[in-house]
Order: sequence, then C-alpha cells, then structure tokens
Amino acid sequence: MKEHQTSIFDQAMSLLSHREHSKKELTTKLKLRGHEEEEIETTIERLEEMNYLNDTRFAEVFVRSRLNKPLGASRIQQELIQKGIHSELAKKAISNSNADWFELAKQLKERRFGEEYCTDYKERAKQSRYLQYRGFDFEQIKYATSSKESY
Repeated sequence: MKEHQTSIFDQAMSLLSHREHSKKELTTKLKLRGHEEEEIETTIERLEEMNYLNDTRFAEVFVRSRLNKPLGASRIQQELIQKGIHSELAKKAISNSNADWFELAKQLKERRFGEEYCTDYKERAKQSRYLQYRGFDFEQIKYATSSKESY
C-alpha cells in the first residue's frame, strides 16, 4: 500500500514538474491513471499543504499564458472555469493581471487582419466575430476595429 502511495505522489509530482495544474486537472489525470478516489484526495491534500498544488497560482499563470495569445477576459474566465477554477477566483486572477484589454484586442486584430481600417461591412463583421470568439467585449472590439478618428 505504501509503495502505491509513493507512486501516485511521484506521478502527481511529475505532472506538476512540467507545468502548473488546477486541482481538478490533476485529479482527472490521476483518475485516468487508475488511482482510487481516496488516494487521489489524500495526495491532492498533501500537495496543497506543501504548496506544490495551488489553484490561485495556477489561475495567475494561466491568465498570463492566455494574455500572450491574446485572449479576452470572458474567454479566459470560461477556460479557467472549465479547468475547475471557481468563478470568483478566475475573476480575481483576471483583474490582477492589469491587462489592457482594448490594446490586446487591437493587437490581435492587427496581427490577424492587418493595420488597415476596414470600411467593408462584411469584413468588419468578420473581424468582430473573430474578436468576440476570442473573448473580447463589444467596446474592446469597437476600439480594435474602428479608425483612430472615429474612436
């Protein structure tokens, strides 16, 4: 039994050595490796006590990684929740990032569609849908797709 306990801990440590994981992610991965619910819970608690597993830290690292894509706040929050991060913790990590969502939306628009202001309605709608899918809100999209004079 003790041997098996060490192996689940070692597997968890191995996963955490590659990147941060949320509690839910790590639990899922250990379940897929055939470990029992009880031993997973014990291992998770031990890792949290040792601060090797920390959902707050995971959320902050995750937000930073998504800002590099860049993605908007609503998409990042949605992804965090899917990874088992509580909604309030996700919101806090996003607000603590101090990201300039307007500039991120503009950078993404320029990277994907060029710097030129688009006058064609269909093309502008396409750009707006793309930015919306990436998690930017209406005001940020308007800023990113409008000419400098009209904003």
